[in-house]
Formats: sequence, structure tokens, C-alpha cells
Amino acid sequence: MKNMLTSEVQAQPASGTRRILVAYFSWSGNTREIANQIHKIVSGNLFEIVSVDKYPSDYDETVKQARKELETGCRPQLVSEVEDIESYDVVFIGYPNWCETIPAPVASFLSKCDSTGKTIAPFCTHGGDRLGRSVEDIAKLCQRSTVLEGLAVRGSEVRNAQGKVSEWLRKTGVAE
Repeated sequence: MKNMLTSEVQAQPASGTRRILVAYFSWSGNTREIANQIHKIVSGNLFEIVSVDKYPSDYDETVKQARKELETGCRPQLVSEVEDIESYDVVFIGYPNWCETIPAPVASFLSKCDSTGKTIAPFCTHGGDRLGRSVEDIAKLCQRSTVLEGLAVRGSEVRNAQGKVSEWLRKTGVAE
């Protein structure tokens, strides 16, 4: 299957007949909140992407580390992997927007996954940069999959984002 960026899934069965994985990396808890909102609607399995080496609790130190990882192409080791990734049809991938793209642990996760034939649904939390270039960077790592239009939720709005999440899921065709 050729990689394509799209806002809708064509000719896909209803979400109840597809195997769904909601995978996410969360530093502050904001992305976890959106992942849980998505999971409530689409069900499937929930998986947290966790780096072996923890990020600093200080925001500025975390930004510094994220920039360094981006500049060096770092792919940190993860605590665990999804054992049966090939069994999923749809993979939601959630992350905070760091330096206008995906954090290094998300790049590690996607680099290790065979996304061939899968639908990838990116979602991020942010402080003002929205999706940045993250969807394009995900598409580069998932070249044999269909990458949907992403969802961006401002960090300060995650607790009240259920309507926005539901609308995005309907628009992309992942939920009814």
C-alpha cells in the first residue's frame, strides 16, 4: 500500500470490525488524556510509549533534551513494544508536539513497527505549534501505510476536548 496523507479512510469497515491500537507518548499527561478520550470512543487497545531513560521534570531541560535528540536523530530505547503490531488495522499515534515534530520515543516506536497496510491516525497536544511537521515526519516513517489528517489539541484545552476528538474521528472515518 502506498503512503498517502488523507483526511478520510475509503472503503474501510466500521470501527467495530477493525483491530485498533491507541499508542501514545505523554510527558505532562495531556497526550494521555486525549488518548483516553479516543480510546473511550473507538475501544481497541491502549499502549503507552515509554522511554527507558526518563525525561527531566523541568520543562526547559526537557525542551533542551528534545532538541538535542532531534538534531542527532536519536532513537531512545523503549521500555516495551507492542508484541502483535501486525494484528492491528488502525494505529492511533499520540504525542506532544516537540520542536514542531514527534518526540524521539515516538520515532523509535514507529521505526520498530511494521506499518505496512495500516491506517495511521496521528494526534498531538501542543502549546501553540499545532501539528507542525509531525504528520509529514510520521508519513516518512510509515511509508507503506495510509496516514490520516492529524488532530492537534492545545494542552490547556485537553480536559474539554471530547467534542473536538469526536468530530475528528467522524471526519477521518475512524468512528461513526
